Amino acid sequence: MSHSVHIVGSYVSPYVRKVLVCLHVKGITYEIDPIVPFFGDDAFARLSPVRRIPVLIDGPVTLADSTVICEYLNEQYPETALYPATPAERGRARWLEEFADTRMGEVFIWHLFNQLVIRPAIWGEPADDAVLRKAREEEIPAVLDYLEGELPAEGFLFGHLCVADIAIASFFRNAAFARYSIDASRWPVCAGFVARTLAHPAFAALQPFEEVSRRTPVARHRDVLREAGAPLSTATFGTPTARRGVLAI
Repeated sequence: MSHSVHIVGSYVSPYVRKVLVCLHVKGITYEIDPIVPFFGDDAFARLSPVRRIPVLIDGPVTLADSTVICEYLNEQYPETALYPATPAERGRARWLEEFADTRMGEVFIWHLFNQLVIRPAIWGEPADDAVLRKAREEEIPAVLDYLEGELPAEGFLFGHLCVADIAIASFFRNAAFARYSIDASRWPVCAGFVARTLAHPAFAALQPFEEVSRRTPVARHRDVLREAGAPLSTATFGTPTARRGVLAI
């Protein structure tokens, strides 16, 4: 497919990752403005009023939520479905995607990744040890206990990679960036599912861009990503000064 869409958002974000994997699965090319949302300018704030990523721009269409974006892509470009075939399966897929984006996002991103990566790197703040301890000892185990009973021992949730698989697995990349790995002796089904999902070519294609982004100061992201071959946009909504979003983190 020769059509290309525009994505705004960092390769390190699990929500951006979800959308980019869906684009890869569908064979839709993209160009990306790989900004960290805290460094978005006023024009970015008009596109995403809560200053979150990703943002998709497809001709006259602008959307600023990963779930809405994936549903739009599935309807606008119907080749290779991102959702299962039956209403019951689609309902379950949407629920698992929602669980990932909300509860897993809260625990893995705001209570783990934010504490260990975002706060020190962006705001110069130390991690909150109480928040980290609760995440590691209570919240993450509870998430994994739930997933252990929901995920398949082999393959994907509905026979082929779909949005629910993508949403769930995306958060474990960020968990790894924060030095967390699943205890496979305690949660073998979850560990196996995450390993084979992240090994899918659609995820593997993004990994080099994620690695150079997370190892590089924000101010140099575009330079190192260009050197790595990322399909960068010519213009950026980025700014050198960080500011917080309107939603509490």
